[in-house]
Amino acid sequence: MVPRDRALLALLAEHYLLSAPQIAAAFFDGRRTAQRRLTTLHRLGVLHRFAYANAAHTSVPYLYTLGPVGLQLYPTVYNDPDNRHTKAPRSSLDRARRIAASATAAHLLGVNQFFIDLIAATRRPSAEQPAASADERPGPGSSPRLLRWWSEQHATDVYAQAGIRPDGHGIWHADSATVGFFVEHDRGTENLPRVVAKLRGYARLAEFGPRYPVLLWLPTAEREANLLRLLTGVRTPMPIATAVHGPDPAGRVWTLAADLPSNPGHRYRLHELPSDHGPHSGTNPGRPTDS
Repeated sequence: MVPRDRALLALLAEHYLLSAPQIAAAFFDGRRTAQRRLTTLHRLGVLHRFAYANAAHTSVPYLYTLGPVGLQLYPTVYNDPDNRHTKAPRSSLDRARRIAASATAAHLLGVNQFFIDLIAATRRPSAEQPAASADERPGPGSSPRLLRWWSEQHATDVYAQAGIRPDGHGIWHADSATVGFFVEHDRGTENLPRVVAKLRGYARLAEFGPRYPVLLWLPTAEREANLLRLLTGVRTPMPIATAVHGPDPAGRVWTLAADLPSNPGHRYRLHELPSDHGPHSGTNPGRPTDS
């Protein structure tokens, strides 16, 4: 086991599953090298892998989760994507079956892709350092880093008082700016008023906790435009930003709802979004207890 393997297992312990292309983007310089290492880890029992069949009967990437050795090395309280209060699985295979059978697996992969793309951004030639752990405080002008990535279940537990259920929570650092955020990964399956209704919980959180921007990550430009029309003139204590699914969530893709209609068309980079970390507490960056 090398540090890269352990970092992968730590992600799978909290985020359930990652595809082979996602793992390659986050940890390897080439797809073939990633495939060889993942095959080795699978044969050693460190990882389980499976794939969903598709109607076209074309090849699909393997999806990976913790195997018996991996679960022994990284025991986790996150055992079922659909019910975080269910009893612990009898084995790693039982846990893997729950993940494979989950009705939310496709949504989960989409959320994980958002964060994998952020990690991949830290590995580009312009970024000298890979993603850092949360207790490493970046210095001025340091390379982009994803300082925190919490799953839906982790963030839901931490912010239970506000009753929010974000699809993910992270802290991103770039160009001397540190931005906390919550992600709502939208697949177009809910009507827009229901999407807007989710913001009430974040408004409650802003009364006593961090005022992190809520990122509404949308599948089409048309859906984004319709949502922004609904949000025009709506005042919230936390920033609301929208963007369309793409490979660079760290880039200049975000529209602030508060800018409308005075500044339409302006797009921000992720680290340029306003972010108020609130009272100094264990749920905010800068403390060694963050993870």
